[in-house]
Amino acid sequence: MRAALDALGIVPKKGMGQSFLIDPFVADAEAALVATAPGRPVVEIGGGLGVLTEALARRDLGPLTVIERDARLARFLRARFAPTVRVLVADARDVPLPEADAVVGNLPYSAATPILLRLFALRVPRIVVLLQREVAERLAAGPGSKEYGRLALIARLFGTVELYRTVPPDRFWPVPEVESRLLVHTARAGALPVPSVPEFERAVRVLFSSRRKQLGNLLPRLAGSREAADALADRAGWPHDWRRQRPEALPPEAFFALARARASGR
Repeated sequence: MRAALDALGIVPKKGMGQSFLIDPFVADAEAALVATAPGRPVVEIGGGLGVLTEALARRDLGPLTVIERDARLARFLRARFAPTVRVLVADARDVPLPEADAVVGNLPYSAATPILLRLFALRVPRIVVLLQREVAERLAAGPGSKEYGRLALIARLFGTVELYRTVPPDRFWPVPEVESRLLVHTARAGALPVPSVPEFERAVRVLFSSRRKQLGNLLPRLAGSREAADALADRAGWPHDWRRQRPEALPPEAFFALARARASGR
């Protein structure tokens, strides 16, 4: 494969954050997590050298569409997998996504967070991604951990997160400086637990703006005054000692309840 790319004059572009998965066993493990019903459409983000594409194509899945930002790699993938795989030259951060029961991919580290936030908001039923280990663990973090914050709360707002194997740097080419980790996000069924996602995101951003401060100092920034903060926390059913707690101590449900209390108090 490397020889074929060399012959085509394809070399990784540092400016695009390209570091390609080259281990077929990791690709098989990732493809196995897709777990959609047979015949249902799947989208892969960032086809790269086609290692994951090949693993997906071998499985009993539905129509497979690959979104690849690099036109050189898109031509390589079309030549390799046509006509069974559809390849789009586009940026997954803004292209209209085809209908899919699952989105899977090895996300470039520089674009992973905006892509995931977009996929969450689109309510993609199942997301299977390989991304920088620190980002994956931040998304899966629970209350009380130093990684717990805005990303974890937004991920929980839209569904559930599971972490799988850690992948060492030498499974990629060029070799990155960080480890990667497999993450699966399953979308929440039914309505979201907050009335307004933008308002929820704003509230979380304010409350986690100073992680060392206690909520007694942070919530008034959101509510407008200490009296309004007390009333808001009471409507949300927060624990009696909330003023002395830091944001990372409260579970996602407490922040969901706060968002509902803010909406009902207007």
